[in-house]
This record gives sequence, structure tokens and C-alpha cells, in this order.
Amino acid sequence: MPKPSSCFVCQSCGSVHGKWAGRCDSCGEWNALVEEVTSHNEKPAHKRKKGRSLDFIDLGGESKAVPRLKTGIAELDRVTGGGLVPGSAILVGGDPGIGKSTLLLQATGKLAAAGFKTAYISGEESTGQVRRRAKRLGMSHTPVSLAAETSLGPIIDGLMAEKPDVVIIDSIQTLWTDQLGAAPGTVAQVRACSQELTRFAKKRGCCVILVGHVTKDGQIAGPRVVEHMVDAVLYFEGDRAHQFRILRAHKNRFGPTDEIGVFEMRETGLSEVPNPSALFLDGRGEASSGAAVFAGLEGTRPVLTEIQALVAPAAFGTPRRAVVGWDSGRLAMVLAVLEARCGVSFAGKDVYLNVAGGLRINEPAADLAVAAAIASSAFDMPLPPDTVIFGEISLSGDVRPVGRAAARLKEAAKLGFKQAISAQPTKSSTKNDNTILPIIAMKALPDLISRVEASSEHGLNADSAWGNANKAA
Repeated sequence: MPKPSSCFVCQSCGSVHGKWAGRCDSCGEWNALVEEVTSHNEKPAHKRKKGRSLDFIDLGGESKAVPRLKTGIAELDRVTGGGLVPGSAILVGGDPGIGKSTLLLQATGKLAAAGFKTAYISGEESTGQVRRRAKRLGMSHTPVSLAAETSLGPIIDGLMAEKPDVVIIDSIQTLWTDQLGAAPGTVAQVRACSQELTRFAKKRGCCVILVGHVTKDGQIAGPRVVEHMVDAVLYFEGDRAHQFRILRAHKNRFGPTDEIGVFEMRETGLSEVPNPSALFLDGRGEASSGAAVFAGLEGTRPVLTEIQALVAPAAFGTPRRAVVGWDSGRLAMVLAVLEARCGVSFAGKDVYLNVAGGLRINEPAADLAVAAAIASSAFDMPLPPDTVIFGEISLSGDVRPVGRAAARLKEAAKLGFKQAISAQPTKSSTKNDNTILPIIAMKALPDLISRVEASSEHGLNADSAWGNANKAA
């Protein structure tokens, strides 16, 4: 029998080291290396016994449609690509208290009520705590199989006897297997338990959903290889100070990766938000400087959000640049274009940018709305309140058109907006876009800034200033 050897694994990034060190060379984390015992039981390839050979097929054959299990929660089904796939493994991450357990418990209750066999295994809470939450959610009488266990062996044995269609493991960091001597929550235990549960899902044809903790950087804790094992990785985002919760897919083998699901946290649990634009714009008051409405896209869904900017004199020597809900590097680029191409100086001024409602915007189409909000605050001139803005800004100052402009304009028209500020539409879409909403076309960013500056100098209100400019155009 070969002698077991040991290695040192970083508990932060999962990198393997030959000897112990105080600092991980891969991620820079201190005191994160833990010794793990390994054994080399696998024989080399040339010494293995020959078994059955691998069967190959061509790409031209027909494949069956992927079956789906509808959860009864439309927003969750949207993110997963139409429902849960039997035999798949899903990893759900999010901040503590954001609502992961609540959402999954609601989903299991709806699946059980629809006739599917579901199992909820909690490693962090007792059965009494889960029952109290179910009572608060109005799910006390749903036929969900509930258990509290952290040892992987009894969990696998129980699932093989129960034969459920959907399994919830809350959470993967609490599980441990006696095949390893490491403590629960370590890289070795998380990797081994995730691999065994994923293998069980593929072999038995049930859907296994794993709940994962997140680090202080917002990433799912544990080795990165766990995200490669599973079929889908979902992040539950949001601020506990807001009632909005956003479920976003970062990986999905059976659906898109750019869809989001929007929920609202209430006393009775998470409720779906079928029209997130109306929710994010709820509470907008009269027109004020530094506010612009951005018509964005999240997957196939158009979403309207308010972008808020504030330009103020710097209280200290170095001006601040604070961003919430957008990329700080993108903000630096927009400010540089405003200074170099439009002559707007931000020397000695703090710039604060915020996306209202706790939404995180990733697409470059928000460049023009951000620039408009910053210019509106810098010149203390409100933008027209019935106008949406979208467009990408290049380093030369040109405003470029973005994709699916018609869907953005339709959503804006549905919510009562009267016009849009965007790039010059292409010839193929000009006719269709103008019939939805009139567009104030911007060829370059200086065109937008000059109108805001002229409105401020002449003391016009937002409606008359942009209305006259639109007629003149």
C-alpha cells in the first residue's frame, strides 16, 4: 500500500502548495494554507486493465428537448432558462440574510404542491427553525420532506431511499464526509461533497440545488472548481436596506446567462416583480438636476432605472469618485471624455454616482445617461422628466447606437415617457423607432453638453429647453 502524502491547500482560492507558507502565492491571503492528506491509489494508464471502449457518435444526430420542472415562480424559471432540469446541479450564492433560503423554500413548496417530490436538507438550522419559517410563508401544509443533517453519508443514503425530484442542500459549507480528515467548510470537504452530490444528481436524475456562502468580496466561498462542477451558478444580489432582490445567472448550461429575476422582500416572503421598471422608478419626484432615466436591457427584458449624479466641490485636496451600481473604471472614462472632448472640468470637484433601487448595471449603453446626469448636476440644470436616455460613448466623444433600441423605447412608452435621447438611429431602424417614441439624436457628446449648458445659461426649464431644441433639430 503506498504511503499517503500531504499537501497544503489554500482555503481562499484552492491552490495547492508543496509546503506550508504564511501567505498564499496565488491570491495573497495570509494564514490560509491547511494541510490535507492525499493517497495515490490510482494506477498509471499503462497498468490499468482494459475494460469497455468509449463509444463515439457524430454531431448530425437528433437530440431530445431538455425537460423542465416548472417551479411556479416565473422569475426563477426565467433565470434558469424555463425551469429546473432533471439531473442538473445548481449552485446559489448570496450575502447572509439576502433571502436564499426563503426563495428556495418557497420553490420547493410550490413544486411539492404541483405533485413533485421535494426534499429540503438544512445543515445550518434545525427542523424547528425551518418549520417556523414555513409557517410564516404559509407553507406549513405542503408535502416537503425536511431533514437537518451535515454528514454526507446519511444524506446520500436518505436521498436514495426517498428518491426526490428536487433536493435543496442548505448549505454546502456545512457538509462533511468521513472519507477526509479535514474540518467542515474547508476546500477539501466542499470539493468532495459537491462532487458526490453532483454525481448523485446525474445518476439518479434529480435536480440538486446547493446553497453557497460568499466571501467578503462577494464571490462564492470555496474552491473555484465547484462552480465548474455544477450546471448553473446563480447569484442572489441586493441590499438588505432595499426591498428589491435580484437573482442573476452567471453560468447556465441549459439557458441564457444574462437574464435576471426581480423579487420584492415582504413579511410573507419574496414576491415576484413582473414589471421591474415601474418598481425601480417608483417614488420619482419632480425634475431635479443630476437625475437621468436610463433605458437598459437585462437579458431579454428592458428595464428602466434612474441614474443619480452629484458634482460638488471637493472638501479635501484629492477629489473623490464614488460609484454605487456601476463600474468605477467606466465612470473614469466618461469623466475623461467630458473633460477632453467637451471642456467640462472636474478639477477640485467630487463626483458621486448612484443607480437607484440597488440594481447593478453592466452594459455600455448607460454611458450617455451617466454623462447626462453628471452634466445636469455640474450645470445645475434638470433634464426633461419625460425622457429616457441610452447610448454608448466612444473615446472620441461620438455617441454610438446600441442594440434592441425598439424594445427599450417600447418599455419607455408603456411607462408614459414622451421622448428619448440616443444616438442617430440606423437607416433600417429609423422608421420603426420614430413611430414608438420621438428620438433626439446625438451624433457626439458635445451636442448633449452644449444643450444642457445653453439651457442653464438661458434659465429655461427642462421641458421648454429640450422641446425647443428638438424642434430646431
